[in-house]
Amino acid sequence: MTKRKWGILLLLVCCLIGLAGCSDKTSGENEPKKKAEEEKVKEEQTKEEAMAEEQAKEEEKKEEVKPVVVNVIDPNTKAVLKTFSPAEMGFGGGDEKYKAELAQWAKEIARDTDTKQGYDQRMTLDKIGPNGKIIKGQPEIILEESELVQKIFDSSVSGGNVELPLYVSESGYDPADVPHLGEVVVASYSTHFNSGVAGRTKNIELSAEAINNIILGVGDHFSFNTTVGPSDEAHGYQPAEEAINGKLVMGIGGGICQTSSTLFNAVDKVGVSYVEKHHHSVTVGYVPKGRDATVSYGGKDFRFENTTGIPLLVKANFGNGVLTIEIRTAKKYEGLLKQAI
Repeated sequence: MTKRKWGILLLLVCCLIGLAGCSDKTSGENEPKKKAEEEKVKEEQTKEEAMAEEQAKEEEKKEEVKPVVVNVIDPNTKAVLKTFSPAEMGFGGGDEKYKAELAQWAKEIARDTDTKQGYDQRMTLDKIGPNGKIIKGQPEIILEESELVQKIFDSSVSGGNVELPLYVSESGYDPADVPHLGEVVVASYSTHFNSGVAGRTKNIELSAEAINNIILGVGDHFSFNTTVGPSDEAHGYQPAEEAINGKLVMGIGGGICQTSSTLFNAVDKVGVSYVEKHHHSVTVGYVPKGRDATVSYGGKDFRFENTTGIPLLVKANFGNGVLTIEIRTAKKYEGLLKQAI
């Protein structure tokens, strides 16, 4: 090969080496830029992923937020009686109106209606049976309406369950005292009736039997209507004159007011506290004016509380045109009663 040819070949090789060096240099210069772009893409992806995760959490929170509700629970059955939505009823804005609605509902479930029995139950007093054993009645049950309203109101901020505040009162006497409660007569009152009027006589007899041997424990509440029950034909009561709207008319059960009035005059001597008492619309002849206590099952009642501090026993003696009601107690309590009066 000639020197000329070798020179040309050498020149070509050098050019090729130079081109290769330029290519490597260009590639090296572009590498940081490429990495920066890749980092930027990764950063954008990370941001997007974080935003998506945050959005998912927010959506989750929205799903978890439920409206505040208050459930009212029957403490005996654990059943939900009513569910209140405070916000929908104006809680936080018109609280007085909200409380008024709660109070109305509490009143409705506490009291009896024509179709439904309320939670409030009057005490049915225990009684001494013919064999001397105790015939159990039923305790008094009171639904504290104002307490229920306050409990619902207090729970209306965050919601939850509220149990009915029911208070049960058993009769306040010691069963061991029962055999001795008839030992001493501490009060007595008698009224007279015409035993020739069969219907009225029968009605007085039945109502007197109903209250005979009733035990009045300390703090017990007596209700004539609850104790005697319905004075209708199904329970043996007969037609007789009774006072209605200022007039004497024939009606089933006429005459039972003589029993309630005689009882009033007897217990009045031992200093009980009256819960409910009404006068007749006409003057009656068997007690002095203003000393009567009229009753009507499902209507007017004669009620009192034994606030004497001692247990008492009611005895009703019927016969020969005379009704006598005695209030008795054990001899050991006689002195305590005298101190109270």
